[in-house]
Amino acid sequence: MNSLKGAALAPIVGGILGLAYGGFTYTKETHQTKIGPFEMSVNEKQTINIPVWAGIGAIVLGGALLFVSGRKT
Repeated sequence: MNSLKGAALAPIVGGILGLAYGGFTYTKETHQTKIGPFEMSVNEKQTINIPVWAGIGAIVLGGALLFVSGRKT
């Protein structure tokens, strides 16, 4: 498999995962303070939503790259 086919598969897989899951969540430490021997921190849960158009666009882009790589060989 040449490098263009590998580069074409990455957005296809990413687009499929984006459509299947719709987003991802991660935890971010937003604030930390120390007062004497006491320490406080606040963890905030962040959610990133992946739009449907972005998933479809990634699949189309990957398909176009795959088509171009197939035409050159």
